[in-house]
Amino acid sequence: MGLFALFRRKPHERTGFALYTAAVATARSPFLFEGIGVPDTLDGRFDLINLHVALLVRRLRADPDPRGAALAQAVFDAMFADMDLNLREMGVSDMVVGKRVKRMWEAFHGRAIAYEEALDARDAAALAQALARNVWRGATPGTAPTASAERLAAIVLAQDRALAAQPFASLLAGKPAFLAETELPA
Repeated sequence: MGLFALFRRKPHERTGFALYTAAVATARSPFLFEGIGVPDTLDGRFDLINLHVALLVRRLRADPDPRGAALAQAVFDAMFADMDLNLREMGVSDMVVGKRVKRMWEAFHGRAIAYEEALDARDAAALAQALARNVWRGATPGTAPTASAERLAAIVLAQDRALAAQPFASLLAGKPAFLAETELPA
């Protein structure tokens, strides 16, 4: 292998970053904050990025092409490389970054599982409950989600369908087609 192996890019690394960048751009849509009422906070932004990356990873893992799983891993790697970099830029010390990234990974994983279960069942109510609990940090089990969480759940279901219908070749090219604001359900 040698020293040069350290400088070689991982398979799908560039594509993973391109897909991750598209997910972040979609998650930063002003409509989600102004039109739906997602808190425009560090936590709110993190949760929307988690949500959109989870949708993308879900789509890639479900593809029958064997490259789908590797591409999903590349998106995941890009996300956490970016999270690490952002923490460092925010002034988090090197001694703490690893612990913070681990907590972020755990948060991502827990949310992705909750969202995936609801998406697999096409259960808008369960999805709205999970979104209210995570994005708005307010709903406890047994309480009704807000209208904003229900609206976001409808959007997430539509985004999931749109990504599922997208050809793998587009994703492999680093060009996911998230729905634009004008294409979202009312």
